[in-house]
Amino acid sequence: MVIGIGNEYRRDDGFGPAVVARLADLQESDPALAAVDLRASDGEPTRLLDLWTGTDLAVVVDAVRDGADHGGHRYELVLDEVADLADGRSASSHGVSLGSTVELGRALGRLPRRLVVLAVGAVEFGFGSGLSPEVAAEVDPVIARVRELVS
Repeated sequence: MVIGIGNEYRRDDGFGPAVVARLADLQESDPALAAVDLRASDGEPTRLLDLWTGTDLAVVVDAVRDGADHGGHRYELVLDEVADLADGRSASSHGVSLGSTVELGRALGRLPRRLVVLAVGAVEFGFGSGLSPEVAAEVDPVIARVRELVS
C-alpha cells in the first residue's frame, strides 16, 4: 500500500498525491508496482487507519513543514520514529499529526506490519496547484525509493 497524503490545490501539499499519480501511470508497465495498492488521502486519521490496517507494508508519502527556508529535503521515517512525533513537535501540515495517528492505530490494533514515511520539506502551502521546483525535483527520487521498498 502506498498512500499519498495531501491536497493538490495547496501547492507543495500536493506532493503525496503527485507521487501516487505518477506511480499509477507507471504501474501497468512496472512489475515492481503491479500488486501495489495506490491511494491518495487528505490525512484524516480514521481514513489512514482504514487504508493501512492489515497491510504488510504501508508507505506514506507527504510534504512537511521542516522549518527550513527552502523545500526539497527528503526524510524517511519508520514506524517507531513516526510514533515518537508528538502533536506539538510534529512537522505535519495537517490538523492531526501522523505520530498521533500512529499512536491511535497502535491503541486500536490497526497498524500495518511495517510503516515507512517518505516526506519532503516544503514551503509553499498557499492556494493553487503545482509544486515548487524544489519539491517537484524530489518526485522521481521518492518514486525510486517506493519501488525499492515494495520490491
